[in-house]
Amino acid sequence: MCGENERVTLEKLAKEHILKGRTAERPWGVSALLLLLLAAAATAAPPEQPALSATPSSGAAANNSSGGGGGAASNGVNSNSVLVALLDSHYTELAELVEKALLLQTLEDAVGKGNVTIFAPRNEALERDLDPEFRRFLLEPRNLRSLQRLLLFHVLPDRLHASDSSSPDFPSSHPTLSGERVDLSASPMRVGAAAVTRPDAVVRPDGVIHGIERLLVPRSVQEDFNRRRSLAAISAVLPTGAPEVDPRTHRLKKPAPPVPPGAPPVLPIWDAMAPGPSIAPAPAPGPGSGKHHFDGHSQVKDFIQTLLLYGGYNELADILVNLTSLATEMGRLVSEGYVLTVLAPNDEAMARLTTDQLSEPGSPENILYYHMIPEYQTEESMYNAVRRFGKVRYDTLRLPNKVTAREADGSVKFGHGEGSAYLFDPDIYTDGRISVQGIDAVLFPPKDTATGGEGSGSGSSGAAPARKAPAVTAHSKSKLRRGQ
Repeated sequence: MCGENERVTLEKLAKEHILKGRTAERPWGVSALLLLLLAAAATAAPPEQPALSATPSSGAAANNSSGGGGGAASNGVNSNSVLVALLDSHYTELAELVEKALLLQTLEDAVGKGNVTIFAPRNEALERDLDPEFRRFLLEPRNLRSLQRLLLFHVLPDRLHASDSSSPDFPSSHPTLSGERVDLSASPMRVGAAAVTRPDAVVRPDGVIHGIERLLVPRSVQEDFNRRRSLAAISAVLPTGAPEVDPRTHRLKKPAPPVPPGAPPVLPIWDAMAPGPSIAPAPAPGPGSGKHHFDGHSQVKDFIQTLLLYGGYNELADILVNLTSLATEMGRLVSEGYVLTVLAPNDEAMARLTTDQLSEPGSPENILYYHMIPEYQTEESMYNAVRRFGKVRYDTLRLPNKVTAREADGSVKFGHGEGSAYLFDPDIYTDGRISVQGIDAVLFPPKDTATGGEGSGSGSSGAAPARKAPAVTAHSKSKLRRGQ
């Protein structure tokens, strides 16, 4: 209509210019000629409009033909498509998997060919209810084909509404875009083993989306998952006779013989105390809990309560529980099969500690570590040892320091010089794994073990070289005599 009016207007202007051109100068004839050409162009424009309007449809047909569409694909995928509705719906987990599986183009082609039906699992079915191992299997790049088959198993190349389930022609199974068939049932509507919780959740001209309660897993994907899991389990088994590496020395080691029940742990206690991943053996069999393992934490709790009830050892109990984590460490060691003897200073001895001694780096842990012997000793066993050998050196948890014990005044005396302590309250607590012996002073390791220390410490350490010197001299003289 607009083109017709323009044509009439141009013809009127042309006639006016022609009439004026007869009475005016000749240049007006050129203007009249131009106006006639414009009128002819306006007259020829309407026949060309159908050709211009046909361009979008031909372009859409070309796009759909390139995407695999036919005659029904003349409209293509628009904003009102079921695929766009899926990506914008609250089924975000399914939409994210579709994007990760690179299936957008495949679904666009399916929508371009005709109507589709999508069974969309709820987000909880893909977030919390899905097996984590199966989810990792689907998201691995090498299992992209399995993920694609799984998602296409939820798409039918046909339009099925919830109202169709009451029809007698409702199919019992239907092919999916993955190539496998899925079982369908009516009243109530179910697909495979999943119930349709939200029928006709999204309805669009080219398809419909039904919400289902769980993920549908086709048989082919389940077989791939089982096969991959079996291969992973087989590859995780070490071959028979494979060499083992010591985690501490990084050297090959021979397999340890089986530990009989009740035997002490294989590793030294200092390795079990090392920071980092625990490399101590499993708890030793014992008469403790229902699993026949020692309950070290309960035993440590018992011996601390015994200290409190015994009286005079409240300071030590407070340090073990509140100021340090030694009670927890002792409970773990006892649970792993180790035994401990604690030389417990009484409250009077702890009160004599100075501020400088408690403010040193590592205190009070280092102080208490020096009072713990990784052996099970009672008052009788220690007294018999010092009576027989004169002087006994016990290892402590504070490496490399050792505590010296000797007989004195019919009892056992630990240390030497002014820093010595007597066995004051013997056998405060003995349960076969933890032994607590009360002493009347706090022990400190000698500052210089090579040259000894001051007082009796230097004398005792100096006595050892004095006994060795004659033996070395006599030995050297005998070599000279043999040389002559």
